[in-house]
Amino acid sequence: MTPVTSEDQHRVAYGDEEIVFTLRRQPSRLIPSVSIHVEHDGRVQVDAPAQTPLADVLAAVRKRSRWISKHVFAARERQAHVLPREYVSGESIHYLGKRYRLKVILQIDAKSEAKLRGAFLMVRVPGHDAELIKACIDTWYRDRAREVFENRIKVVSEPLRWVSQQPTFRLQFMTRQWGSCSPSGRLTLNPLLVAAAREAIDYVLLHEMCHLKHHNHSRSFYATLARHLPDWKHVKARLDNQAELILRR
Repeated sequence: MTPVTSEDQHRVAYGDEEIVFTLRRQPSRLIPSVSIHVEHDGRVQVDAPAQTPLADVLAAVRKRSRWISKHVFAARERQAHVLPREYVSGESIHYLGKRYRLKVILQIDAKSEAKLRGAFLMVRVPGHDAELIKACIDTWYRDRAREVFENRIKVVSEPLRWVSQQPTFRLQFMTRQWGSCSPSGRLTLNPLLVAAAREAIDYVLLHEMCHLKHHNHSRSFYATLARHLPDWKHVKARLDNQAELILRR
């Protein structure tokens, strides 16, 4: 996780629109430039060195207002077409980039559990309780994620010279993030990431492990990321396009 001294919200006008963004001041950011990101849910994040004047940050955002507006609109359009889960048979469940169908089986004396069988995720519960079904699916995702992440961290970290030992990780359901890396080097990973294709999982793991070398989002960070995954921008774009479907709970 990138160390920050402050994080606050600002606004700039763009025609009839208003661009709202969160500014993170990064004392460890060596490149004296402003970096602008539009997250998959439409949030605008701006990273800047601690010494950069606010006027310069605002000017950088205004300069890229058209690009920001376009990507925020696209993110909101994607979200508008995603319906909330009802946890009923027939809903889509994703795992390792493939789509499965949820099948809820009601059995009064059943032990609540979820198992993948062919093209279905079979959830057996004693009664149709949406929260109980959700809990079963969450447990299933958590168990699968623990297995998959353990294996992929080993594979992804092996060629990274700055990683002397395999990073430890913890699982945490998150609504906006795939993962993070603490200053101590511990990874926090979203179990729902296991719904994505393996290349997307590897990208997120590599991204977080690059923070073990660069505790920021500087040019050096992205150069390191690109050296080990030249196609990372396309992988990230595909993952972002799936985010609303995968992260809905």
